[in-house]
Amino acid sequence: MDVLKKCYDPEIPINVVDLGLIYGVDIEDEKVHVSMTLTSPGCPMHTMISEDIKRKLLKLEDLNEAEVEVVWEPPWNPEKMSETAKKMLGWGM
Repeated sequence: MDVLKKCYDPEIPINVVDLGLIYGVDIEDEKVHVSMTLTSPGCPMHTMISEDIKRKLLKLEDLNEAEVEVVWEPPWNPEKMSETAKKMLGWGM
């Protein structure tokens, strides 16, 4: 999760973890599978975000393979954001 916190949606200056986009991380042997969503199905940055996640995960010495799967269920909504993210956006103050 520390690595994923270094990955950002370029349109929103908040990392993908605090945005609530990460739905699951499964590690088996030297392979990691990340299930994530995006803030909207039409997000033009989905490839860029997925590639950034893969690139950063593969820098970990115990991993040889990284897969990022974008899923749409359950749909993302602002309630999935961390309190930190909400404060950064000025919500809930």
